[in-house]
This record gives sequence, structure tokens and C-alpha cells, in this order.
Amino acid sequence: MAEAAVGVLVTKLGVALAKEAATFGSSLLYKEASALNGLFGEIREAKDELESMQGYLQRVERFKDTDETTGIFVNKIRGFAFEIEDVVDEFTYKLEDTHGGFAAKMKKRIKHAKTWRRLALKLQQVKRKLRDADERKLRYEIRGIDNDVGSIGCQSKIVDAASYFAKDDDLVGIEENKKRLMQCITYDSKEQSTVATVWGMGGVGKTTLVSHVYNLVKDDYDTAAWVTVSNRYQVEALLKMIAKQFGVKVDVASMGKRAITEVIYTHLQGKKYILILDDVWGVDVWFSIRDAFPTRSGSRFVITSRIHEVALLATGNSVVELHPLQEAQSWQLFCKEAFWKDQNRTCPEGLKLLAQKFVTKCSGLPIAIACIGRLLSCKQPTYSDWENVYTEIELQLTNNAILDVNIILKVSLEDLPYDLKNCFLHCALFPENYDIKRRRVMRQWIAAKFVREKDNKTLEEVAERFLTQLVDRSLLQVVARNSGGRLKCLRMHDVIRLLALNKAKKECFGKVYDGSGAFSVEGTRRISIQSENIEQLSRSCGTHLRALHVFQSYININLLKSILESSSLLSTLDLQGAQIKILPKQIFNLFNLRYLGVRHTGIETLPEAIGRLQNLQVLDAYNTELSYLPNNVVKLHKLRYLYVCAGGTEFDKFAGVKVPDGMLHLTALRALQYVEASSKILHEVEALMELRTFGVCNIRSEHSADLCNALTKMRYLVHLDIFATGEEMLLQRLCLPPTLSWLGLHGQPVKASMPWSHLTSLTRLQLSFSNIDEESFFSLLVLHGLYHLELYKAFVGKKLHFISGSFPKLRILGIGSSHKLNQAEIEDGAMASLVSLMFDDCPELKLLPDGIEHLRTLEDLRLINTGEELLENLRRKGEQPNEDLMKISHIRKVTVELTKKNIWERIRACDLQKLRSSTNNSSSRTPVFLHVGFTTEFNSSTEAEEKKKRERLHEL
Repeated sequence: MAEAAVGVLVTKLGVALAKEAATFGSSLLYKEASALNGLFGEIREAKDELESMQGYLQRVERFKDTDETTGIFVNKIRGFAFEIEDVVDEFTYKLEDTHGGFAAKMKKRIKHAKTWRRLALKLQQVKRKLRDADERKLRYEIRGIDNDVGSIGCQSKIVDAASYFAKDDDLVGIEENKKRLMQCITYDSKEQSTVATVWGMGGVGKTTLVSHVYNLVKDDYDTAAWVTVSNRYQVEALLKMIAKQFGVKVDVASMGKRAITEVIYTHLQGKKYILILDDVWGVDVWFSIRDAFPTRSGSRFVITSRIHEVALLATGNSVVELHPLQEAQSWQLFCKEAFWKDQNRTCPEGLKLLAQKFVTKCSGLPIAIACIGRLLSCKQPTYSDWENVYTEIELQLTNNAILDVNIILKVSLEDLPYDLKNCFLHCALFPENYDIKRRRVMRQWIAAKFVREKDNKTLEEVAERFLTQLVDRSLLQVVARNSGGRLKCLRMHDVIRLLALNKAKKECFGKVYDGSGAFSVEGTRRISIQSENIEQLSRSCGTHLRALHVFQSYININLLKSILESSSLLSTLDLQGAQIKILPKQIFNLFNLRYLGVRHTGIETLPEAIGRLQNLQVLDAYNTELSYLPNNVVKLHKLRYLYVCAGGTEFDKFAGVKVPDGMLHLTALRALQYVEASSKILHEVEALMELRTFGVCNIRSEHSADLCNALTKMRYLVHLDIFATGEEMLLQRLCLPPTLSWLGLHGQPVKASMPWSHLTSLTRLQLSFSNIDEESFFSLLVLHGLYHLELYKAFVGKKLHFISGSFPKLRILGIGSSHKLNQAEIEDGAMASLVSLMFDDCPELKLLPDGIEHLRTLEDLRLINTGEELLENLRRKGEQPNEDLMKISHIRKVTVELTKKNIWERIRACDLQKLRSSTNNSSSRTPVFLHVGFTTEFNSSTEAEEKKKRERLHEL
């Protein structure tokens, strides 16, 4: 992946050259100007050279592991690229260092003249070494490799489908998917052609499933073909392969695309046929060859892919998505592979614990399980032999240990564009099974300059598109989406992560420090600290480090001082979750720092020295002990994201942080959360016209006009949180921007006259302490685009009425601490998309919502601290089936809790499953009774219980 390092560097060089005109436009000393002119010339030449080299690197990447000469040259290029990057970063650092008075600046500029000459000389030396390496490569390279580079990757491969076939008793966990795929491709002469797609991450068993089904059905067709498509295919070559597999008699070797297309079409005309296109990497494959196939013969096409976009080529509902195996299935497959010599295929008792560790390490990936199982089957079935294998896999992923997985997933990595490769390798630095938050990782990509604006898209839009592409390629797994379906939390498969870490280490991209074994910072650009013991790391020198990520809560931050002191070019420092109160002063000498993350730490103050971090783009101090920001924060003109808030009270979920005068100078800000309100700050935020996210606390009645004026200037605002003091503010007079997608109003009464109808983009609404009654709630029903609605201590009426057609897109509804609510009515057709519904701390609600049976999409119902009568009704036994249970029997998950005398009770889900089975069986007359599950004691303070209520709402 050397082209990934070169690609980022080319972008940096372009940014550096963009400073040339501005630099010479200012008054410069003659010596400095002369030296700068020479340095800019060297940078320009370096950029031209690297741009030419980038295309070559993309072509030879696949050969560097098999051709030693190519591998050495690629590694040399990467090393040279890092040397050039060091020069460019130091140049940028020195050029923009303008601190101090006139005398200090003049002194710096005299020194800078020497620096520019030294850096120019360094670039000359690097270029000379690069030319020497190129000449050596030409002397010793394998003749003809360049031709192979241009041709091998563009040929489709004929793969003997029989090599993938497996016996029925060797296949595990494919029954359901097999049935679905069989339904998709079973021949029916009355139908037109159909396309079925099977997609999922590399090694999940796509080819195994399809080949098994293909072997079962191919005899039902007049002719059948299986072609594996390379990720760098050529259309003509692919069509020739297809023609050969279908048994076309004409010699197509010298034909062009059009002639081959016509020959295949003629050959298949009137026949019923099936074609498997295995391992397709782009939709263009299908669109470039589909004209070769007659479509009115009931023919079938099956496409396997790791790319979600390709899966969408399916006609109708013919998409089969494969997931990793469940635990029991993984164990079954492992035993079949590891103990195939044993007739019973059972694991010896003494190896079970270690065998389970192997299975867990594979995380349900069939090919990983099969490879490890096959490897172990060649070992003696002793604990020591198996333990040696496990230790080897833990220390480094060797070719012998998991060769097939490496080969398969290596293709996925090589296919990525260079900027996407950097983003992918960055994700591998998160700990194993770590939930990666979308916004956090996107901000880090931007700060690392992995993302560039393109196609009129902002950096954030491009970063989110990259994230989606990694998901679509099955390189990242989706853990959670928000109520609108947007990516929220992701995870990297363990097997893929091991391969990616191995790649990151080999490519000098980054390393994980886990405190075990010898470790050196040298030769890497990024360190991920995943151990509390950092004494060994503290003795290292981080001269070349660009990023430092800490994933330990209890860490001696003082031991990092030495590495921070030597890491003058560090651009990312993420200390999220570390239990620290004071930041080392060395941090504020990191002029190149663009990302500073101290979220969920105990940081109490930030020094005025923060103003020296002139390149800072992200300051994430969310949920810390900060009560104010230093005056010099207004000097951070490149700041894009500023997140600050302290722990709040029961009334204030967030406590705002006082900010200094002069915030209007931070015109690049896109996010500002959460600031303490004042007339001054509300006047100043009017100038922050790029804001997308804004959160303000302690709003009082005298702030109404200023807040209204500020909001009218925020043309791009999508997320707004207002925490008011509870005074009568006439909030309904605010001109809320129509661009809003997320709105939180806290502590402010909401009246029926509040204008909502223009908020057509609003998808999430949070209201608390809003004194909403039946009339003002009715006014909310115009919000047809809502996906998520939370009312915490907001509804003060007695009846909630959801009329037919209301909230058609709403998926999540949470009602909390509505102490007068005693009735809820849901008309047929209301909330037609609702998935999750919660009533929490509504003691007067003694009956199920009337019409809850109409919510056919509801999957999760939580009734927490409602009237005791509601629980008793659900527990009631009798000769006839319980009517209340019948109403909710279609809901997959139902929870009822009562917090009383420190006891909680929960309904067993299995009883509802029995009820559903009973109601589906009309002949059954057996009443189904529901019994309360177990009880557990716990101690709960009032404050803690209030916090739990809020957390339950947000868990939705």
C-alpha cells in the first residue's frame, strides 16, 4: 500500500505549493526569499515525480509479495515518501509559526533562511536516492513484469466450480440461505430472466453456498457456466471466458466485444441456462456484458460479491446476505475440519477450552475456521502443540497459520483506492471488538488528511461516503444505525483486523502497543496504546509519529511526556476516556496538532497555551470537568469542531461551558456544543455561518431576541439543542431553520401555537420540561418526517391520542416521567413504522395503550414503572386466554418493570413466544399463562434513578 502513503503526500505537497503566492506576497528578507524560492522549486519537482510514480505503484502492488525486486523498490519508495513528508510538515510548521512580537519574528525569519536551505538539500538527497533505487530496479527486475502488470489483473479466471463443491454433511449453517437461493433460481419457463445476488464479507462462504446450490440445479438447465471475475477484468476477456464455459463452438480468440456478444446471444437463444458470476467487484461488470444474454427464456444469473452496491443488481427480492456463523455452528464446523480423521469428529476433553479460543478468534468466519481447523488437523492433538499454534497466531498472523484467509482478504485490501486504504488501516488501530463511532472516526480521518473535498462534496460528506464504502465492501460491520438508518456504530471483524494490523505494521502505517514483548516506535507513523503499562513506550522516541491514540482508562499521562516532547509533528492525540485531570504542557508545543480528544476525561482546565495550536481542527472536550474555555481559544481559526460540556443536574442534562469573547473569529466552526448563554455569545455566533451543530445552555427570557437573530443566520444548521431556564420565553416565536434534522428543546414550555409545519426535514425531536398538554401535543402531529420522538418530563396531560396517519415514519417513541398520563389511544394507521415504544415512570397508566394491536411493525415494547394494575393484568390467569397478552403477542420483545422496594420484575419473553404459537394455531384451546421471571434486589437513590430514566430514553 505504498501508493496510499504517496497519495496523501501528493495532496500535502499541493497544499504546500498553494502557500507560495501568499508567502512571497508578504515582506521577506532577501536571504529568506531566495532560500524559500529554492525550496518551493524542490517541492514542485518532488510532487511531479510522485504523481508519476503513483500510477506505477497501483499496478505493481500485487507483485511486491511475490517478486523480491519489486517488493524492495516499493518499500524504498514508501521510505522516501515518509522522508519527504517530514520535510513538508516541518516546512509548514515553520512557515506558519508567527508567535511573538516583531523582534521575535525577525529572529525566527533569519533562522528560517537556514532551515529552508537545509530542507531543500534534504529533498535533493531524497530525489537522488529515489533515482538510484529506480536504476537498480531496472537492472535486476524480472523482464516482462510490466506487461504482466497490465494484463494479469485484467483477465477473468475460469475457476473449476467443482473445486468449491462440498458434500452435504460437510456444510454448516447454510440451510436457510440454501433454501432462499434455491427459490430464487429454480427454473420456471414462464418467468423472464432473474438475477440473484449473494453478498457478504470475504471468507463468509458465498462461493461455498453458491457452488453447492449450483451443483444441485445445473442439470435442470440446457447449459450452465461458472466464471470467476477478477477485480481488474477486461470486458472482451470476460466474454471469451463465458463463451468458452457455455461451450460456444466458434473460435472467439480474435473477435471483438460486439462479435463475441452476438455469438453468445445466438448460442443461448431458445435455451434455458444458468450463469454464475463469482466475486464481482463492481456493477459495471453486469452492465458491460448483459446484452449477450437473451432475457425471455427463464434464464438465471447468480452474482456473488463483497460489495453491497453489486448486491442491489438483484431482481425482485433475490438478495441473499451472508453473515458469520453462530457459536454452535462455528463449533460444529471447527470440529469437522480439525478432527476429520476421527469418525465421530469430536474434540478431546483436554483440548476443548483451547479449541474454543481458536473458534472465538475466528468470529464466525467460515474460511477462517476451516483454515485453522485444517492446520490443527495436521498437528498432534496435544495441548502443547495446539498452544504453540495459538501463540503464533496471537503474535503475528503468519502465512502458514491462516494462508487462505490472507489470500482472500488481501485482494479486498489491494482493490481499495489509496485514500480508502488509509481510512481502512486507521480503523484497525481501534481495539479488538471495539465499537467505532461514526463521527469520531470521520473527524480523525479529516484531521489526518485522508479525506479531500471532491465532486463538490464537503470533507464530512466524502468521509461518510468512505465509511459507507467500507461497509459495502464488508470490511467494516454495522453494529448500530440511528433511527433514520444512518450509520452510527461500526466494528471490524477480528480476522480482518488481524490482517489489517499486520499490513499496517508492514507498511509503517501504525502499530498497537499492548505492553507485551519488545516494542519500538521507530518505523511507524501511528501508535495505538492498549495497555496501562507504558513505561517501555515512554523510553521511545517518537520523532516520526503523526498520531497517538490511547485506549486505556488508567494511564500515567506523565510517562507520555517524553514521547510527546519528541513528537513535534504529531497531528492527532486522542485521550478519550483516560482518567486524567491535567494535560501535559508538552501538548501545547505540538504546532502541527489537528485533533485533540479529551472526551470523557476529568480535565478541569485548559491553559492559555492552547492558542499556540494554530492548526487545531477538532477540540473534543465533551463530558469533562471544564467550566470555562481560556481566552486564547479564539485564536484557533482553523477549528471545525468544538465540543465542550460538563456533567449536568437532573434539570440540565448538560451544563454549558463559558466561552470567551471573540468566538466570532472562529468562522470555520461547523459544530459548537455546549456553550453557556449570554447576550454577547449569541451576538457573536451570528458570524458562524458554517455551523451545522449548535448547543446552548441556560437560555433566559432576555436571550430570546438574540437567539432568534442568531438562528436566522445559520443557513446550514441541522442539529440544535436549547436548554432553557424554564422561564416563559415565547419560544414559538423563534424562526427555527427549515434545515433542522435534530432538535432538542429542554426546559421551555411548548404551546399549541408553536410553528412546526415548516420543519419538513426534522427526523429527531427531544422535548423535556416542556409542559405539553393534549392540545400542544396535537400540534406535533404535523411532523410527518419524524423518525425519533422523546418526551421526558414533557407531557403533563392525561391522554395521548395518536390519530390515523400520524407520524407515518416514526420508528422510536419514548415517553418518560409523565405522572398524569392515564390513557393512550392509537388509531389504526397511526405510527405505521413504529419499531420501539417505551413508557417510563407513568404511574397512572394502568392499561395497555388502546389500539396497540394496530402497531404491526412494533418489535420492542417497554413498560417501566407504570401502574401496578397494568402488570397485574398481564399476569392474570384464567380459563380464557389473557386478552391483554393477545394484543401484544405479535411484539417480539416485551418488557415490564416495576421499581418498588428495590425490586424489579421482568416478563419472560418465552411466554409470549408460546402465546404467539398458540394464537397461530386455531385448533389450540389451551390457555397460555404468563409468569413473572426472576427478581433482583438493588439499591437506588433518587438521583441515580432519574439518571437511569434519561439513559433508558436515549438507549432507544
